[in-house]
Amino acid sequence: MPLALILIIGIFTLGYLAIIAEHTLKIDKTAPAIMSAVLCWTVYILFAGDLIAIETLPAWFLEEHANLDQEALIHTWVGEHQLLSFLGEIGSILFFLLGAMTIVEFVDAYGGFAIITDRIKATSTVTLLWMIAVLAFFMSAALDNLTTTIVMISLIRKLIASRQERLFFAGMIVVAANAGGAWSPIGDVTTTMLWIGGQITTLAIVKSLFLPSLICLLVPMLYLTWSLRGQTIHPPQAMPYKQDADQVTRHHRNIIFTVGILGLLFVPIFKTVTHLPPFMGMMLSLSVLWVVSEIIHHRADYDDDTELHITRVLKRIDTPSVLFFLGILLAVSALEATGLLASLASTLDESIGNINVIVFMIGLMSAIIDNVPLVAATMGMYDLSVYPTDAPMWEFLAYSAGTGGSCLIIGSAAGVAAMGMERISFFWYLKHIAPLALMGYIGGAVFYQWVY
Repeated sequence: MPLALILIIGIFTLGYLAIIAEHTLKIDKTAPAIMSAVLCWTVYILFAGDLIAIETLPAWFLEEHANLDQEALIHTWVGEHQLLSFLGEIGSILFFLLGAMTIVEFVDAYGGFAIITDRIKATSTVTLLWMIAVLAFFMSAALDNLTTTIVMISLIRKLIASRQERLFFAGMIVVAANAGGAWSPIGDVTTTMLWIGGQITTLAIVKSLFLPSLICLLVPMLYLTWSLRGQTIHPPQAMPYKQDADQVTRHHRNIIFTVGILGLLFVPIFKTVTHLPPFMGMMLSLSVLWVVSEIIHHRADYDDDTELHITRVLKRIDTPSVLFFLGILLAVSALEATGLLASLASTLDESIGNINVIVFMIGLMSAIIDNVPLVAATMGMYDLSVYPTDAPMWEFLAYSAGTGGSCLIIGSAAGVAAMGMERISFFWYLKHIAPLALMGYIGGAVFYQWVY
């Protein structure tokens, strides 16, 4: 293996270890992700002459740059064609996420999610658990698993006084949110990546993964229905009343909630009708919500410094997460550009052979390793000419990467959010929630393989 490829693998591995050890090193995972991306591409372009043969370049590219010498030609191919081509694909994912995150922040700023959460009241542990889990399952399909987890944990804080009871509910919210996000093109970052990349389509993924994802939730829920029967929760002595956000009227809150949710649901329809990239539909939905909020803001004479204004909403966007996706996806694209992922795919096919077993293992690995780079790597390993759009392999990958991360608290964005909000320890989750999540993951996987 050429020295350049060894260096790239080494840089990517060290960067990945730094991401996994984020809490130990006290360094945000975004920094090593961006650093490894830049270094991988730097090594690639510096040693590109040893990795790329001129005769392998497309004829149109050679004709277009016929005036360049061999070294300049290779550098132009890597820096101006390969890198920018990957950046275009990655950019469509990032703009989609930015639009979705802004819409969610808008709705939250106006207190819109209270329309859903304030209607849930129960004292039976099993009844409340079913209500919370089912709501999280469907909410994450319309929003995303991370947002759903944050909203639902905020809800159970108002409904459950005991922290131990709350921890258990938070763990099941993670399982439900991840299961719900797997069958929707906007429910999980990895499913969104496959959707934008052309590996899956909206109707096909909903049709194929709804039942497996539902079974992934039902298996642990049915077990808990039996094991927790007769138990009751302990609500807070004084149920806090949630005031409308700042000075927002109920009418304005309902308008923003309706426009925001319909805007998110409109994105798949926009892509189907226009065939434009999904981020264009998301930007259209954001612009409509923006205009509506400005009209409300000025007609109601809200203060320009209020948290409801677009400038304040944009400041609350989780920019480090967006930059993390940029870094990790660029780093993975370097592995794809150099042919390392294609070689890995060949090795896996030769050693394991069964693509379903490989994808199932990827799902389990996503509990340890972030599922975003795993899916990005898999997308680079297997070509659409071999596994076309809506092939069972891509659908099973969406299920596995979306739900497998529930097996550990660090395996998904939803799990990490719950870990931070309720201070759930790694080993507590491993003991109480991981076996339930694994049961559901295996149940849904077996069902998918049996049916499809």
